[in-house]
Amino acid sequence: LHPSINMLSRFARTQARRAFSTAASLPDLKYDYTALEPVVSAKIMELHHSKHHATYVNNLNAALESYAAAEAKNDVAKMIALQGAIKFNGGGHVNHTIFWENLAPTSAGGGEGPSGDLAAAIEAKWGSVENFIKVFNAKTAAIQGSGWGWLGYNAESGSLDIATMSNQDPLTSMTPLLGIDVWEHAYYLDYMNARPKYLENIWKVVNWSDVAARYDAAK
Repeated sequence: LHPSINMLSRFARTQARRAFSTAASLPDLKYDYTALEPVVSAKIMELHHSKHHATYVNNLNAALESYAAAEAKNDVAKMIALQGAIKFNGGGHVNHTIFWENLAPTSAGGGEGPSGDLAAAIEAKWGSVENFIKVFNAKTAAIQGSGWGWLGYNAESGSLDIATMSNQDPLTSMTPLLGIDVWEHAYYLDYMNARPKYLENIWKVVNWSDVAARYDAAK
């Protein structure tokens, strides 16, 4: 390929190459749309999963198909032009897939606090789980426009950290463990413009067992 292909982001190239072997698909949820009520209404869950996430999947597959065709023609300009669509829709797909697994109804352990190594790591960094949530919520509520708040594992330092990402940008500087969506489509029907209230309540359905499993795998 022409050397200018190096201008493509690592994320875009990786996602595009995967298109040769498999297409992205909308994951099934492990719980019903009603299961997270009253924290997240069934209406939001249905729209968020079956409409918004599905759109990211469809648009990602279309962009990857176009990328594959451009690569076959060695059309570097087209490949570079598709980078934004792959990053945005690919990030939307990756982020939401993690998000659904990071949540669980209270009947399945949602809201039960972290324990073991994960709890110890959080307490070592922020003093307590409660203080971690306070810091996380403050940073995430402050995102201008749309984006995500993340708890990630930094392999270089061997520690946890909080990161915020704009739009659907995926977290690539760390291993993502827990992501909270603060696009308005994630909460507006339930909380209107009260993003802090949504962030306060979402912890009632966080699946800390899933977060812990991701942490254990990342270490």
